[in-house]
Amino acid sequence: MKKFEIPQFYRSSFITRIKNARKDLDPRKKDFSPTKLDFGPVRFLLARHFGFCYGVENAIEIAYKTIEENPDKRIFLLSEMIHNPGVNLDLQKLGVKFLMDTTGNHLIDWNELTKEDIVIIPAFGTTLEIERKLNEVGIDPYRYNTTCPFVEKVWNRSEQLGKQNYTVIIHGKHYHEETRATFSHSKTSAPSVIVRDLNEAKILSSFILNERPAEDFYKLFTGKYSEGFDVEKDLERVGVVNQTTMLATETQEIADHLRNIMIKKYGEENLKDHFADTRDTLCYATNDNQESTYGLLQEKADFAIVVGGYNSSNTSHIVELCEEKLPTYFISSEEKIISSSHIKHFDIHSHQEKETFGFIPRKDKVDIILTSGASCPDAVVEAVLRKIHSFFDGAKDIDTLLNEILK
Repeated sequence: MKKFEIPQFYRSSFITRIKNARKDLDPRKKDFSPTKLDFGPVRFLLARHFGFCYGVENAIEIAYKTIEENPDKRIFLLSEMIHNPGVNLDLQKLGVKFLMDTTGNHLIDWNELTKEDIVIIPAFGTTLEIERKLNEVGIDPYRYNTTCPFVEKVWNRSEQLGKQNYTVIIHGKHYHEETRATFSHSKTSAPSVIVRDLNEAKILSSFILNERPAEDFYKLFTGKYSEGFDVEKDLERVGVVNQTTMLATETQEIADHLRNIMIKKYGEENLKDHFADTRDTLCYATNDNQESTYGLLQEKADFAIVVGGYNSSNTSHIVELCEEKLPTYFISSEEKIISSSHIKHFDIHSHQEKETFGFIPRKDKVDIILTSGASCPDAVVEAVLRKIHSFFDGAKDIDTLLNEILK
């Protein structure tokens, strides 16, 4: 896989060494057990896979090269480059301005742009409508395009489904930049509808089985279906794609459920005429990070620390998985760890930051799960580890231990 040139300050002094050592031992990625860093009074269980994925490193490399090569031009990002506050702030400090927020609300009007300006498309991609708008201004939307190749793979699969007369069902959050982009692309070639979760897929199934009046569909899925969608005809042949940062297991549950619904309505012998197998659209990085989280949760631990941007979808899903098993603290950086007894962390349910006191239990040996989302720099994870490590008197020196296990 390609190696990207990203700023050194995003890299860790030791995490890359750990990742490379695990890769050498397990090149086919069959072992999702954590790396165990035992410092005596504290032991960290580090996920097998975490941190910057291919798409994120690609986006960061393009963004920094664009800034370096165009010192005299105004540079804009459509919205956040990735869902990480530190990375976005770094770009803003270099003079990059955001045209929109993550929900699509304008921060800068289109009329303020000129054809001499540069607009970078973020890793989530963008809609065809925005591409047309940039072209009208005289800005090539493809010249500085950092859209993740795995997002583009979903778009290509959606187009294939449309050519085969399937309706595209998108598993995603309808307000998320990536899902808005995927929906924009898919609806040009196929009837399209967005489902948030298995529950919404079950509601959709009730229309497939004619268990609800068709007019209810348009109320229940307002803003989530393509123009001209005919609920009585457009659910006869379906294929499922996803927002690449959603839980892979949930996407598969939705696909399996709809497959069974089609068998129920049309018979297994006719399944291939009504349901398309689209498992090849799942993002490898999201899947690896989620499988690594399951591997972490096989171990006994006192609590979990998950590091990443609070609006990061893939990070939130890792938090969801950890919360099912043990106390979990979702933080954006080491600065949220105020002291050995005080932490500020994000609650994914209330969407607010909370404070917890006494988060590190008083015991002879504390076991801590540590992981991050795909848009979090390894340097931030290292800073979190070092800060927590500093709270334990008598803990083995970090660099000494790493030199022992990474000989």
